[in-house]
Amino acid sequence: MSLIKVTNLTFAYDGSYDNIFENVDFQIDTDWKLGFTGRNGRGKTTFLNLLLGKHEYSGTISADVSFDYFPFHVENKENNTLDVISDIYPDYVHWELMRELSWLKVSEDVLYRPFDSLSNGEQTKVLLAALFLKENSFLLIDEPTNHLDMNARKLVSDYLKSKHGFILVSHDRAFLDNCVDHILSINKTDIEIQKGNFSDWWENKQRLDQFEFTENEKLRKDIKRLENSAKRTSNWSDEVEKSKNGTRNSGSKLDKGYVGHKAAKMMKRSKSMEQRQHSAIEEKSRLLKNVESSETLKISQLPYHKNQLAELEHVSISYGDKVVLQDISFTIEQGERVALTGKNGSGKSSIIKLICGEDIPYSGTFRKGSQLKISYVSQDTSHLQGNLTDFARDQEIDESLFKAILRKLDFSRVQFEKDMSSFSGGQKKKVLIAKSLCEKVHLHIWDEPLNFIDVISRMQIEELLLEYSPTLLFVEHDREFCNNVATKVVEL
Repeated sequence: MSLIKVTNLTFAYDGSYDNIFENVDFQIDTDWKLGFTGRNGRGKTTFLNLLLGKHEYSGTISADVSFDYFPFHVENKENNTLDVISDIYPDYVHWELMRELSWLKVSEDVLYRPFDSLSNGEQTKVLLAALFLKENSFLLIDEPTNHLDMNARKLVSDYLKSKHGFILVSHDRAFLDNCVDHILSINKTDIEIQKGNFSDWWENKQRLDQFEFTENEKLRKDIKRLENSAKRTSNWSDEVEKSKNGTRNSGSKLDKGYVGHKAAKMMKRSKSMEQRQHSAIEEKSRLLKNVESSETLKISQLPYHKNQLAELEHVSISYGDKVVLQDISFTIEQGERVALTGKNGSGKSSIIKLICGEDIPYSGTFRKGSQLKISYVSQDTSHLQGNLTDFARDQEIDESLFKAILRKLDFSRVQFEKDMSSFSGGQKKKVLIAKSLCEKVHLHIWDEPLNFIDVISRMQIEELLLEYSPTLLFVEHDREFCNNVATKVVEL
């Protein structure tokens, strides 16, 4: 056991006036299974790169371990997988490698195939197994769940549960809950570490947020009361001061000494109230700094003139000799949220393309409502570039509504001026979801919409779908999201 100590860490990218980290202090035990969470763009990957020594920073990071990053960059993907493993760890012992792969249910034959012929899930498992073989190494695991189906996520999560000595960046709640024992969270104004899994951290956070909201409300009322009292006292003081040169109603001359003394007392009381008011305002300004903005989003879907929007009856899809799926039957009816589930390669994306109107070779019966309007969110975000204003105009959506949704999904106003090509993976996905929410359609079709999206935004989107019950067909491997959102599951 040893410690990774972070002291007075301050960092900003060249040319940026905003520090991503400022005078940050904390320490990590190298035996921990550490979950790493925070909104998109807060600096999770940046922090991992600082640990790897990729950027100059002020402050100190001290550690008695070496750091390794997942996903490991494979230079020559056409090489056999065994050669790729040798590049990662030349001193590996073969039986130990086979033990790790067996835990991950990877067969030995993948070692003798070109690395680029492996599925994304197989590549993820092989790289994790090779990296965990290294001794005195602390692993920095950056979003391993992307491209893993639900079963593979459970397998990898169980594998990580048997390990220790890692930081895991993931936005999948069930995945984190299963395999971490501490949470490192990047909040709005600080970084904190708590013992427990994600659900423990989230429960504590909600409790703290509620306490701060209650305190904030009490102080707000206090400030208002003090403002009114100070105003009244100030008015009394002014009136008494004015009366120094006046006369009593009876016509007798005023005692100016008495009046002056009374005015001074009033002024002192007014100053005391003012100080209390400033103290309350100062106390209030310290609250709510780490309360995440998770305002309710809105969606208004067009009603369709029929209850049934689409139907597949004994549909099979083949590409040449390759049969992708066979004999699938289901309907999409108004108000349903249909989850398409199944292993990677089971045909989920092919069904989505068929319903969206692409020319997909199929047999069986497929019916789709006439003039059915569909909004589609694809897995791919690589095409996003240019600024958000031009994007909204090109997509013919309401720019104000589009940006309001992005603000609620934690986009800062400075992001609105940037080129989308510089956005993080999660921020790009939010752009596509915000666009979809702005479109007036009968059916939303989302293909793995949550990849890279932070967990708080996931919960916001979940709440939105539960509140407005739009008709939705979606593919998503986040088990918690599927369990909460789907009204019908079609397993391929």
